Amino acid sequence: MASTALVYMMTPALACFYGGLVESKNFLNQLFLAIVCMAIVPVQWCLFGYSFTFGPGNSVFGSFNNAVLRSIGLNNFYGENSDPINALTIPSLSFVAFESAFAIITVALISGAVVGRMKLIPYMIFVFLWSTLCYDPLARWIFSRQGWLNQIGTLDFAGGIVVHFASGISGLTATTILGSRSDFDPDVLKTGQTHLPFTVLGTGMLWIGWMGFNGGSALAANGMKYWARVYLVMILPDIFYENTKQKKKTCLVEYFPQS
Repeated sequence: MASTALVYMMTPALACFYGGLVESKNFLNQLFLAIVCMAIVPVQWCLFGYSFTFGPGNSVFGSFNNAVLRSIGLNNFYGENSDPINALTIPSLSFVAFESAFAIITVALISGAVVGRMKLIPYMIFVFLWSTLCYDPLARWIFSRQGWLNQIGTLDFAGGIVVHFASGISGLTATTILGSRSDFDPDVLKTGQTHLPFTVLGTGMLWIGWMGFNGGSALAANGMKYWARVYLVMILPDIFYENTKQKKKTCLVEYFPQS
């Protein structure tokens, strides 16, 4: 639950990070676009999102068998797992909460691509539909043991594909469709008024939250969470070196075939 709290903190941290980079006119709009995800996605996740992602079904789609978290809960006060599908090392309700935090931050990442160009009500509808039609199927394919990508050996330890790749592609698509903010307000990019201290604050909060994001993905208090942090520290110098010295971008994709 400590990792869950850290990941939940990343959404308001993201709101601060994005909000500090946009023009003053769009500052509050950016905050609302990110924070509203925390009101919509948990409801969708508990109603049927978790069932679609981790519930019974085939390798592509889930089902409504665990809708409204039916058959998911605690057998007793000691927190034994009662999830009939996923062999968990933590209580099943804790797993539900942790994964809901992933679903929230994923769609919130898209908010920076539509700020100043999308009203709140259409955006709320978009958040609900995107979580259902995009995030849930992709998360099932990779995170669920029943998913077809998981079964062929794809390993996405903490959301490189499910979270960042999916939100990045969706943000790019949304930006292409909606166009530039200057098309909506020609003067909005001329003010130069931003709130950079909020960006610094958001960066620090995201840095702290990332420890729960990666460490908690081990789903256990074992050596795996420490290796997750070590791996993060190891790749940063490599990315910096290749971007500054060799003038090329780095993309890390690893494939682990099943034996």
